[in-house]
Amino acid sequence: MKCIGLTGGIGSGKTTVARIFSMLNVPVYNSDEAGRKITNKDPLVKSSIKNQFGADLFDNNDNINREKLSAIVFRDSTALAKLNAIIHPAVAQDFKTWCANQSSPFVIKESAILFEHGLDKLLDGVIVVEAPDELRIKRVMNRNGITEEFVRQRIQQQLPQDELVYRADWVIHNNEEQLLIPQVLDIYSRISP
Repeated sequence: MKCIGLTGGIGSGKTTVARIFSMLNVPVYNSDEAGRKITNKDPLVKSSIKNQFGADLFDNNDNINREKLSAIVFRDSTALAKLNAIIHPAVAQDFKTWCANQSSPFVIKESAILFEHGLDKLLDGVIVVEAPDELRIKRVMNRNGITEEFVRQRIQQQLPQDELVYRADWVIHNNEEQLLIPQVLDIYSRISP
């Protein structure tokens, strides 16, 4: 079975592209969702986060306050690296287990940070979804109700889009000028056996 990565900067539309692949019966592993599930349920991960960032990030039901944690890590690259060192190994193991239960000719691993941590080396190819920065910022502000400054801070924590495109095996342009479905179908036909 082939494992294909799907990435793109915040607001690029990778989740929409992942949904299209799902509609084509391609299993899609969402790394962000898995990370959220793991941080809420895995006792070792929760304990490590408490030790590193403080128990005050958790509510009375022992659930993490994501807004507080985001405010810390997306303004401090050292803190973000520490959080990633806690969560990424757990997500990698979860992905391995998930893959073992799939029977499709290929699967998609959706992740915002495939290249940043060398995860692309473990995959059979990477699809990058790209969009103009101003469009990405507008999408995220509308979707999440956050400020432009906060979105720009998040963008600066990620690789520049031109580098993502350069390192990609396939590129999907989500610029509201080119249709997404034909681009996905083209890549699907190239990957499918």
